[in-house]
Amino acid sequence: MSLDGCGQLCKYVIILFNILFALVGFALLGLGLWLRFSDNTRGFFQIEELNTSAFVIGVTVLIVLGSVMLIVVAFGDYGTCHENICALQVFSGLLGVLAGALIAAGVLAYTRSDNIAAQLTEFYVSMYALYASSGDPGTAVTLTFFHNVFHCCGVSGVPILDLAKSTCPTPDGMWEKLIMKPCPGVIASVFESKAPLVMGTFLGTGALLMVALLCSSTLSRKLRSSPQYLILASVHPLVSPHPYPQPSLASVSSPCSDPVLFTPLSEVNIPMARGQPASVQSE
Repeated sequence: MSLDGCGQLCKYVIILFNILFALVGFALLGLGLWLRFSDNTRGFFQIEELNTSAFVIGVTVLIVLGSVMLIVVAFGDYGTCHENICALQVFSGLLGVLAGALIAAGVLAYTRSDNIAAQLTEFYVSMYALYASSGDPGTAVTLTFFHNVFHCCGVSGVPILDLAKSTCPTPDGMWEKLIMKPCPGVIASVFESKAPLVMGTFLGTGALLMVALLCSSTLSRKLRSSPQYLILASVHPLVSPHPYPQPSLASVSSPCSDPVLFTPLSEVNIPMARGQPASVQSE
């Protein structure tokens, strides 16, 4: 189906957004599944007293969030590539839910920064203790993410002696090669002193989702305003039992139907092209 410049731009924006969203979704889901079913972390889920710990809740959030993101990408890719209006509407609805959840999470992070900082610090300490005892690769990836985001190193802050020194970030200067800020204190201070910045990060991510939602709605409107017709005709010359075969024209009224292209009418079905007498044609 032909789209104007605005429709084509929205289509490419959605495709680019889905690629980035898919990469993040696969990373979150893969990390969550690794931490959930790894031999070194499976005990957290089997002990009843630890089922409500920050570690278990964090891993569950990773798995759920990664799965939801991949579902959103599936609807977005199908609706965009096949120009299916129903899939785009589902994609828009899921984006709206995610954007609302991010905005609510940003407000919650601002109003309850102390509780969130305590939970995140507890999650980090659990991951650090797990890595120190087992050296699990999935745990190492999580610690590396924490250390690079907050620019800290372990629970001691001494890169040379810390048990997780291999996951610490690159020091900025000579002094940081000897001592860096310990992560539990940095995490708590960031959420307590920079709560507006954290809320702004959530709100900015929600705004990006709203841009994708706007593009999806625009593309749906463009597709809905363009009529789709199917011309049903025979492709190969066939002898028809009826003297005057007529092509059937069907309009696609359902927005969920994918656009289908058929080969145009062949000359064998057109009486004028077969050279029939004018008297026969007039009948």
